[in-house]
Amino acid sequence: MDEYDVAIVGAGPAGSAAALAARRLGARVLLVDRAAFPRDKPCGDGIAAHAFDVLRELGVTGVAEGFAPVPALRLVGPGGGEVARPLPRPSYTIPRKVFDARIVDAAVAAGVTLCRHTVRDVQFRSGLVVLDGVVAARAVVGADGAHSVIRRALGQPSNPDGHLAIAIRGYAAATGPVEQRIVTSAAEWPAYAWSFPIGDGRANIGYGEVLRGAPVTRAYLLDRLATLLPAVDAGGATDLRAHHLPLSTHRPIAGRGRLLLAGDAYSLINPFTGEGIFYALLSGALAGAAATAGTERAARRYARALRHRLGRHLRHSRVASWLNGRLWIVDSAVRAAVREQRVFDAILDLGLGDGLLRPGTVAAIARSVRGERP
Repeated sequence: MDEYDVAIVGAGPAGSAAALAARRLGARVLLVDRAAFPRDKPCGDGIAAHAFDVLRELGVTGVAEGFAPVPALRLVGPGGGEVARPLPRPSYTIPRKVFDARIVDAAVAAGVTLCRHTVRDVQFRSGLVVLDGVVAARAVVGADGAHSVIRRALGQPSNPDGHLAIAIRGYAAATGPVEQRIVTSAAEWPAYAWSFPIGDGRANIGYGEVLRGAPVTRAYLLDRLATLLPAVDAGGATDLRAHHLPLSTHRPIAGRGRLLLAGDAYSLINPFTGEGIFYALLSGALAGAAATAGTERAARRYARALRHRLGRHLRHSRVASWLNGRLWIVDSAVRAAVREQRVFDAILDLGLGDGLLRPGTVAAIARSVRGERP
């Protein structure tokens, strides 16, 4: 049986970041995924500047090579008001087939062993975690997505309705100015459609909403997409795929003993925006570092690191999600962002990175509310 210090299940951004972090600390690392890379992953493909900050800390550069930065974002509120401003730092739209493969390549170049395998069984033997009877490790990081096998091994159920979103994504001809476009919808709120230009004449387009217990069909999702983005040829979109988004408002335990969860497996999807790449990279890096302890204290070490690095932000994002449920507050935030660049920047920092709901931002939104609430 092959034995490693750390085994990581799932080679997306969370898993690859975990592998890089553990390897930088000298661990023998195995990175396991059921797919061969490069592989597609349904996603909005929007990569904010915060994600590149984490990659640089892991020694990874050049991931955005060949892709042009997207300098601005246009947000349409549920009431129809809109704000379009320069991003405080440019974002990129990089198809996950490229983005994920480049980080996997960086991990392999750093000395990580990559293996294609579908993990189905998790056992514990003499201070080791055994995967399918063929691989043993002193600690395992579950970075295997919304339907995580490692999460199930921890006895943690999937997110319930109200804390789980569904989205459909495709590629269509890019239209309009070079900017990320998000169009929110009062119907089925919280819900929005997006169009993120890649730079090659195409845009990643999609629509998502929070599940509320009623069945949602592919035809319904496509109809909502076409309604909210009438200028985009949604009917001619290619590579249409749907996916689940487990929101951070209902997280399982971060881990137990030698098992840790990161990224989507830990329900780290921003409830305000649906963004998960930054969370995946950061939580993966923290999990990989903690896993190198190789003891029953690994999960506790990881939970402490998460609280220190993301705890306050996650509390603020939960409050923002609660406020986000009130359409008049969202429309007021859009109006405040029209008036002040700093409000726009603060909202993006909260929704795309690890920003906080600061008093100045709340005050600016409150000023926008006064006398304008319906």
